[in-house]
This record gives sequence, C-alpha cells and structure tokens, in this order.
Amino acid sequence: MNTELLQALKEITIEEEKILNERDIVRSIYTEDTQFIVDSKKLLALNKLITVRTHTRFSDFPEHRHNYIEMMYVCEGSITHQIDNSEVVLHKGEILLLNQHTWHSIKRAGMDDIAINLIILPEFFDKIYSIIGYNSFIADFLINILRSAEKKSEYLLFRVSDVLEIQNLMENIIFSLSKQGDEDRYKVQITMGLLFLYLTKYVNKTQDSTSTEFEKLLIDSAVTYINENYRNASLTELAKMLNQPVYVLSKLIKQKTLYTFKDLLQRKKFESAEELLKNTKHSIDEIIAAVGYENNSYFFKKFKEKYGITPAKFRKTNTVL
Repeated sequence: MNTELLQALKEITIEEEKILNERDIVRSIYTEDTQFIVDSKKLLALNKLITVRTHTRFSDFPEHRHNYIEMMYVCEGSITHQIDNSEVVLHKGEILLLNQHTWHSIKRAGMDDIAINLIILPEFFDKIYSIIGYNSFIADFLINILRSAEKKSEYLLFRVSDVLEIQNLMENIIFSLSKQGDEDRYKVQITMGLLFLYLTKYVNKTQDSTSTEFEKLLIDSAVTYINENYRNASLTELAKMLNQPVYVLSKLIKQKTLYTFKDLLQRKKFESAEELLKNTKHSIDEIIAAVGYENNSYFFKKFKEKYGITPAKFRKTNTVL
C-alpha cells in the first residue's frame, strides 16, 4: 500500500485516544438501538451510499451487526473476528464481506493492525451487476442474502493477498473514498465492479460461512468455466483452477447438477452447434470444429441421438436465415 496513505490510516483517532485513556467503545457513536446494531445513518452522510472508516483499535469490539453491508480490508497486521462461535482471522491483503444479519465481535487490534471498513448500502451495488453479471457467486450473495427477508448470518472471506490486481483496486477505492468521499460515485462503482469481477475468478481463494454455500461456489464456477471454455475444457484443468481433487469435484458436479462434467460439456457444445446451424452459413464441418469436436463421426452420432435427425436436416427445418 502507498506509504503516505498507510501512515494517514495509522494516525490515532479521537475515538482511539479516549479508548487509550481507559474508556471502552462508545456505543452512541454507532447506534441508539438497545441491541448493538450499527446504524448506517450514524456513519454515512445524507444521500451517500458508501464511505470508508478505519477500524477502531485498542479495544475489543463487542458483538454487533449492521443495517448495511460491511466490507473489511486489512492494510497491515491482522484482525480477528468471532463469528458464530468460530474465529475468523484476516491477514494483510485479505477481504471480508459480511451480510447485514451477521452477529460478530472483533478482538482488540494493536497499533500496527490497520483495517478499513467500507460501509455500503445495498443500492450502491445496482450498477455493479452490469459488470459482474447475475450468475456469479458474489451476485448470488448480494441478491439472495443481503436483500433477503431471511435473516441468515453469512460472509465471504477472500484470501487474495497475492493477487496484485485486487490489491491495486482495493487501494484505489480506499484512496478515492478517504480523499474525495463518494462525489464521483460512478467511478467508485466501476472500480468496485472490477474488484468483484476479479474476486469471482478466485473461488479457490474464497472461504464461505457454510460448506453448502462453498459447494455452490464450486458448482457456479464449474458452470461458468464450461460456458466460457467449452471448446477445449477439461475436468483436470478445472480441478486445478479450483484447487480441488478431480474425483471430489467430479462427484460434486454429478451430485448437484445430476449431470457429469462430460454431460454438461456436451450439452454446451450442442447448444452452440444449434445456434451456428440456425444462424450462420458455415459448413457443418466448420461448425463441428468450432464447437470443439475433433471426431466428425462421433459428433454426427451424438447429434442424431439427441435430436433424432442429422445436422443437415436440423438446419433445413430450423434455419432463420
């Protein structure tokens, strides 16, 4: 992180000075609720959708939740959360995304444990979906959990300290918000969208609060991989990308989708072949090569099994040209 920015973040705040003078966390800074629900109205200026705040050090932060989305990034040192009776430790360069219903406490941070809290209202993410799409595990997290009436405690933890692009984007967001506020909201939204786009590609570096949700991350990533790489996709390559044993991933795909990896791959290839047969004048041999089949006879056999007719007859009866 930029040295000047890091030094600014290390400066002791007025709140921290009071804590060093043997005072605990002052609840009224965060909430007026009898429960410790941190209120966005206390931390966000009027009409703002996002802001950045340095995590308060030198005292344990008692159990609480938020009425907004919290994203914590560790700039230096480490921060330890207690979530659902489990210890979750964030190290330098790692990111924690918490939903609005997650009760958690935070252990005392020392002088050199520097973390940033991004306080974000759900509306801020509206433009971001156009960048990351609606079919990624992060989009599912935001749409189905953060805005859900079901008050489930969930989080995503990204162990991405070694991903330079993510570190640069995170620093850019912190700098923009700490120096300029969110006056240039669109710029910050675009940068956040790019950040999330990178995060969706590192599911192998992501931890979820439940094994069920993590399995969903793997399946979503497998489907995305097939859709984007069906011409030469392989289960071995996918397993390596996701840091999973081949046999475990193969079994999980069959269990969750009711199809084998090979079945899903073939379905995608035939979907693409259908579109090419309907909408282009490419020869059938060219289409077979384009969707990743090297054996024409095998393609013809499987095509007839699926559609009951040859590719030529399919084209004749379904062409839109």
